[in-house]
Amino acid sequence: MLDSARHNFLKLAALGAIGSSRAINTQGGPPDRGAMTSKIAPWVIEHTANGQQAEFMVVLAEQADLRQAAALATKNQKSRYVHDALWNKSQTTQGPILQWLRERGIEHRSFYIVNAILVKGSREIAQALAARPDVARVEGNPHIQNHFPKPLPAVEAPSQSGGGRTPKTIEPGINYTHAPQVRALGFTGQGIVVAGADTGIRWTHNALKPHYRGWDGTNADHDYNWHDSIHDGVGNPCGNDSPQPCDDLGHGTHTIGTAIGDDDSTNQIGMAPGAKWIGCRNMDQNNGTPTRYIECMEFFLAPYPVGGTPNDGDPLKAPDITTNSWVCPPSEGCSVNTLQAAVEAQAAAGIMMVVAAGNAGPNCSTVQDPPSFYEASYTVGALNTGTDTIASFSSRGRVTIDGSNRIKPDITAPGTGTRSSYYTSDNAYASLSGTSMATPHIAGAMALLWSARPEFRHDIAGSQTVLNNAAHFISSTLCGDPGPPNNVYGWGRVDISAAVPAPGPPQCFLCMKPVELSVNFDDVTPPALPPNFVRQTYKVHRRRGSHRIQEYRSRLLIHHRMLHSSMIRSR
Repeated sequence: MLDSARHNFLKLAALGAIGSSRAINTQGGPPDRGAMTSKIAPWVIEHTANGQQAEFMVVLAEQADLRQAAALATKNQKSRYVHDALWNKSQTTQGPILQWLRERGIEHRSFYIVNAILVKGSREIAQALAARPDVARVEGNPHIQNHFPKPLPAVEAPSQSGGGRTPKTIEPGINYTHAPQVRALGFTGQGIVVAGADTGIRWTHNALKPHYRGWDGTNADHDYNWHDSIHDGVGNPCGNDSPQPCDDLGHGTHTIGTAIGDDDSTNQIGMAPGAKWIGCRNMDQNNGTPTRYIECMEFFLAPYPVGGTPNDGDPLKAPDITTNSWVCPPSEGCSVNTLQAAVEAQAAAGIMMVVAAGNAGPNCSTVQDPPSFYEASYTVGALNTGTDTIASFSSRGRVTIDGSNRIKPDITAPGTGTRSSYYTSDNAYASLSGTSMATPHIAGAMALLWSARPEFRHDIAGSQTVLNNAAHFISSTLCGDPGPPNNVYGWGRVDISAAVPAPGPPQCFLCMKPVELSVNFDDVTPPALPPNFVRQTYKVHRRRGSHRIQEYRSRLLIHHRMLHSSMIRSR
């Protein structure tokens, strides 16, 4: 239902004339039903049969061009540009459709991260909207069932009753990524904000509360740090529109714990405990919809206060990284490209969107549920923890559902028997398995990378390349070429310490051993060089994880020698 006024839902009384073709025809003549039907997703056709009403997304033909954001240097610049471009496009193009909907009392809600309008209506309404030239397509808003693994018995720490194992100081999956070696260098994710989109988060958990951006050690401020996209749940333990972080199933508390959790004691469950977190509930227990997913992505792009609306959004409060362990299967009615523009908008804004590959393995071409297969998603497969073997459930490429034949996943991380925070109490922990568990390992690894190497912050492609090149490559021909990358392991097992090497001793640039090398200056010999001048270059070894050695030709040194020689002659 579209029933939350605080989210700009417009609910008006339905008019009896809505059902007639004359009342809904916007063009003045008979609509081309063939053209209309080609724009309408099969799910919408099916769920508006026999006079039924359904929720559907009306995606406009005009979408914002975000390419100029790539040339901007900082996260703040990117965020502001992307937000404003998207917002302005929605404001200048949605007006005629919104007016048409209001005149007919049709329930609707506007989005801007995707230039689209959520509508609840009949087949005739969908057809009338599809007939408009300013509408690109009409797609469904189905309820999606995310099938999460059942946890092993939750354990209160430090009590070991109930058959739980004694927690180790650092969890095995964290150790296997070599995160502790990076943290030993002083890089813990400080200055980075990781956002969790999931079943919610138990913010008072001992391993999470100190790391919540909305907690200052004394008081909580949930404005800009939490949003609930569940407005019409029934019997949900968190209710609807929860004003503070709440988890209705445990999955979200678990995943964010693996990214940043640490109780400053025996439960070092997270990759980057120096990072902060914010959250958005995009599932009613395990039940999601495309619009719930989009609403959370819109909130992350420009967070707004509790009880506020996207009008109040501040892109300068956007997180750096989002961890996403959910799917939107086409088999349940989610269109292939419904979420694509929203994912790409986050990337354009400099937000790293880390996404689970899915648990549909072991067959090939099972990376098939949005947003896992998008180019802009950094897609994570699951390893059997402590080994370099793929978990049987981990989805594989190539991507065939969109015809791209894209290689996925991009990278792999530990994903079985992962112990992390749980929602049953502030001191509860549970073990889960899935690509859902592998994904926050990568989100946390990216936080470590960006805290250690700030030159890569918000350079989405560059950061992925660094992490990919540093990965421990695992060859496989199960689903195509052995790689790297391949369709089972991607670039391999994440090794964050290889991407963040220990600093070496200071080096004296002018003391490096010279080597003779012929330097070509466009076949022109520089004037006034000393007759015995020897041109020099220096081999600069790139950081571990690279496959190349660059040669650096110092024109500055040449200029220095020329100037020094000239000064000697002038004496």
